[in-house]
Amino acid sequence: MMFCPQCKGLMISSGGQMKCRKCGCIREITDEHKLKKTDKRLEKEITIVEDETKVATLPTATIKCPDCDNTTAYWWLRQLRAADESEVRFFRCTACGKTWREYD
Repeated sequence: MMFCPQCKGLMISSGGQMKCRKCGCIREITDEHKLKKTDKRLEKEITIVEDETKVATLPTATIKCPDCDNTTAYWWLRQLRAADESEVRFFRCTACGKTWREYD
């Protein structure tokens, strides 16, 4: 998407040029305006809470730990998939420290 340098209106592609809808300003399409296509998706690093001092400030939930049957765990949310999909909920047991995730 490109905006007009004169009136800041939205420019549209028209006949190999970019044309402003508001004021009619025309600019040539250069390589920097063309779409870039990649074959490979770059995965972002998943950060799970590692600093124990930060864990203590997280909210807690009543949920059963799959390892020790404790019923209290810290929880937090992370967006791991596409933006239009729901977040993933992580839990960390307050007793044994096991971390697991829950999908919606």
